[in-house]
Amino acid sequence: MGDRSRWQTAASLAVGAAAFVAGCAGSAERQADQRQAAARTTTTAPGEDVVAEADDFIHVDDMVAVRGFYVNNLLPEHLDETVALARSGGAGTYPVGTVIQLIPQEAMVKRRAGFDPSSNDWEFFELDVSAEGTEIHNRGGAEIVNRFGSGSCSSCHSQADPQFDFVCEDTHGCEPLPVGDDLIEGLQASDPRPRLASGPVG
Repeated sequence: MGDRSRWQTAASLAVGAAAFVAGCAGSAERQADQRQAAARTTTTAPGEDVVAEADDFIHVDDMVAVRGFYVNNLLPEHLDETVALARSGGAGTYPVGTVIQLIPQEAMVKRRAGFDPSSNDWEFFELDVSAEGTEIHNRGGAEIVNRFGSGSCSSCHSQADPQFDFVCEDTHGCEPLPVGDDLIEGLQASDPRPRLASGPVG
């Protein structure tokens, strides 16, 4: 084989090897992109759950305020998703661990898939709040009655349009509360619980 032939063969092998390496690199990049896309769309691991305790309910000003209500997530890895969904208008399914409060004395917490299909897997809470902190007065589903005397929390929230995941706002299809914004704002402002030393969660 002449020098020219040997050079052409070596060049062909080099080009082939480069193409193979580039193809592998491209495949690895595509796989990384696919993993990142999956991470963005997979919000709740199968069976993931959170059982809220009294200390999990913090001063409302240490939560993230969104249009007059407050959100948090008891699983820190889902906090950004909870906040983004709330700020976007609330059309979507909140991740496990989401806490939503309008006033300090009531809360709803998103539980695992299948926890309570009749409430879109939300658990409702009546809370007693004081300068010492929070106590859970009652927790559950349809039996939990709101502090405004307008009936079961679950029955009120069930009126929300399906895309809003059982969360009531003025434009979500729920009946308005029998109290004005001034009373709600007064209750929010009078939260007696101590603030977090570390500052707001968001």
